[in-house]
Amino acid sequence: MNSSIALEIGMPEAGEAERIVAIARHAGVFSPEEVDTVHELVQEHFQLGAERSGYYFIVARDERDLLGFACYGPRPLTLGTFDLYWIVVAPRVGQRGIGTTLLERVMHDVRAAGGRLLVAETSGLPDYLPAREFYDRHSFRRAARIADFYAPGDDLVLFVKRLG
Repeated sequence: MNSSIALEIGMPEAGEAERIVAIARHAGVFSPEEVDTVHELVQEHFQLGAERSGYYFIVARDERDLLGFACYGPRPLTLGTFDLYWIVVAPRVGQRGIGTTLLERVMHDVRAAGGRLLVAETSGLPDYLPAREFYDRHSFRRAARIADFYAPGDDLVLFVKRLG
């Protein structure tokens, strides 16, 4: 990571909800419906709390602003399986290791909660190649590909990481 960034990873504050949504909006790959989903999940996180909502958010900050966020939670009806719903870094600070730092914190927190498996789903579209490469670089296994899942021509690519 770029040593000029004094990075803090922690829980988001209620006043940061709209900034989290803005990071998703400006990522350049998410549809308006996906951005609306981030908004809904972060609202549930703050209204109900992480445990009741099932949506745990962490953020990366420097001394001035939010730089990225991750959202994860336990998968219902499983023992120790967690979903990584979102991991997004502001485009203006991409490629500085912030996504990796967020992922490391998610894995730490999931292990601490008794998690044994982390599942990430993404699109097979060309715009999502950086996301797929990110999971590949971080030793996720491509467990499945479902053709035309999201829409005709838009496959679901399922990644899994065992947390030992």
